[in-house]
Amino acid sequence: MNTASAAAEGRILIVEDAPANIQSLAAILREQGYQICVATNGRQALHVIETMRPDLVLMDVMMPEMDGYETCRQIKASSAWSGLPIIFLTARTQTADIVRGFELGAVDYVAKPFNACELLARVRMHLTIDRLNKENARLLLNVLPEPIAERLKKKPGIIAERFDDVSVLFADIAGFTPLSARLAPGDLIGLLNRVFSRFDELVDQHGLEKIKTIGDAYMVAGSLPRSQPDHLERMVRLALAMQAAAGAMSAESSGLQLRMGLHAGSVVAGVIGIRKFSYDIWGDTVNTASRLESHGVAGRIQITDAVFNRIRHWCRCEPRGAIEVKGKGPLNLYLIVGPDAAAAEPAVPS
Repeated sequence: MNTASAAAEGRILIVEDAPANIQSLAAILREQGYQICVATNGRQALHVIETMRPDLVLMDVMMPEMDGYETCRQIKASSAWSGLPIIFLTARTQTADIVRGFELGAVDYVAKPFNACELLARVRMHLTIDRLNKENARLLLNVLPEPIAERLKKKPGIIAERFDDVSVLFADIAGFTPLSARLAPGDLIGLLNRVFSRFDELVDQHGLEKIKTIGDAYMVAGSLPRSQPDHLERMVRLALAMQAAAGAMSAESSGLQLRMGLHAGSVVAGVIGIRKFSYDIWGDTVNTASRLESHGVAGRIQITDAVFNRIRHWCRCEPRGAIEVKGKGPLNLYLIVGPDAAAAEPAVPS
C-alpha cells in the first residue's frame, strides 16, 4: 500500500483554538490525503467525535471552556472511544505536562513549534498501529466470544466455567459423503462456505454463539457466555431458519438437507490451547445433542422430551416415541414442526 492510499483512509480531528495553527495543520494533513475536521475547544471536540468518528485526534492543551487534558480524560472514559489515539500538540513541554498527558491515555506528545515531517511520521505510525490493533481485535472475535476475548486481554490464563442451562444445536449436511464425491474440490468448498456463511449470519441475528464447524457439521450454543433466559426459543427459531436457508440453497446442490439435534442442560465452557486456541463446551448435554443429530431424520430437527416440555406451549412437535440412542439407551424424542399459530409465541429475539 502506498502512502497516499493509506493516508486517504485516515480521518483526523484537529482540536485547536488558534486560527493560524489550524490553517497550518490542515494544509499539511490535507496535502497527504487525510480527511480533516476541526474543533476549537474541548466541548466542541466531544460533539465532533460522535459525528465524524475520527481515526486520530491532534489535541492542543490550552483551550477555552475545556482544556485538552480534561477532553482527553472524557474521551478515554467513554467505552465507545477509549481506544481513539490522541496526540497532544502543545507548547507545554515540561516533564510534568508530558507525564500527565500519557497518564490520561495519550499515545504521543509533540511540542510546538512542530516539525511537519516529524508530525506526519508520528501520525502515520499511530494510524498504522491503530489499524493493526483493530484488525487483531477483529480476528480475535472470529475465534472467541467478545466477553471471553476481553477477559483474556485483561488477564491471560485458563478460563473454565459451568453453565447450568444452555441449549446446544448440532446441524449436519445429510448425505454429505456422496455429495462430496460428486463435486469438484473447489465446488465443494464453495458450497460449504456459502452454507456456513449464511448460518453465521443467522446465528448473529438470533443472538446466539457459534462454537465451531467440524467437517460438514455446525455447532451452536445459547445462553453463554452471557445468560439468556429465552435462549431455547432463540435456538428453535434459529434451527427453523437454518432449515429454511438450506432449502433455499437445495437447487444448487441436488437437494441439500440438514439433520439437526437440539438438547438443553448444563455444560462446562472454556478456552483450550496456547496456539490456535478455541472456545469450546463439554458435557453430557453436548454429547446428547450430538447423538440426536446422528440419530436424526434428514430435513428435520430432533429434540428430547426435556426440550419438548419447555417449548410445547408455543411450538408444534411430532412424537417419535422411544428411540435407542447410542450411549444413552432409549430416549423419548420429538421432531419440531414449527410455531403453533394458535398459541402465544415468544417475542422475536432482538
